[in-house]
Amino acid sequence: MAKITYHQADGNVDSLDAEAGMTVMMTAVINGVGGIIGECGGQAIYATCHVYVRDECLDGLPAISAAEEEMLETTASPRDPARSRLGCQLTAGDHFDDIEVDIPDEQS
Repeated sequence: MAKITYHQADGNVDSLDAEAGMTVMMTAVINGVGGIIGECGGQAIYATCHVYVRDECLDGLPAISAAEEEMLETTASPRDPARSRLGCQLTAGDHFDDIEVDIPDEQS
């Protein structure tokens, strides 16, 4: 089982177990983690699951797809060229075993 740690701007931290195949976005939504809206349901057609992946967790993540790149250009919070990702595109077991992300102040 993978572990996802969500860091809020106010200092609150949620560490959750995620089964293989679950995304950063879906795990947050199912468990009521604040700041992750996930309006598209995982289709990368909105940027309401924007997260900043912590530097130590970037290695091994898949390249950003064209669809994800397009959505990252529309984030409500500033995009970090190295750390910004859509949570719906990061899958436990496939892309990471443990990951830590910072949740932006604003999603929509």
